[in-house]
Amino acid sequence: MRKITYLAVLEPDNGGYGVFFPDLPGCASYGKNLEEAQANAKEALELHVYGLEKDLEKLPEPSKNLDSELYSGNYVAPVTVFPDMVKNEMDNRRVKTNVTIPAWLKDLAEEAGVNYSKLLESSLIDYLSLNK
Repeated sequence: MRKITYLAVLEPDNGGYGVFFPDLPGCASYGKNLEEAQANAKEALELHVYGLEKDLEKLPEPSKNLDSELYSGNYVAPVTVFPDMVKNEMDNRRVKTNVTIPAWLKDLAEEAGVNYSKLLESSLIDYLSLNK
């Protein structure tokens, strides 16, 4: 299983901690305390890596260490993620979508106890000739 580790900088900020990844511009988070900041850093990194890979962008090479003078007064912590697990979770999460059908058909379907989500999912799988 693929594992990636990037260094996060946790900056004390008004009682909380701002978080950013020097190797990944735009990947930032915040936490009210150190524990929350670390958890949010992991989530931010997971989503950022997922987005980059979904957009077919190359991931930057993770730094092995950071300039201690540049980040003095801050915490530097490694954050490890498993991109394939995140991709699987994100790609298989349930999402809502709206559909429009005639009122009479909706009434009949509800009387019959139709599970719209299950029916739409199986119908789309059949329609797209997917073998899941």
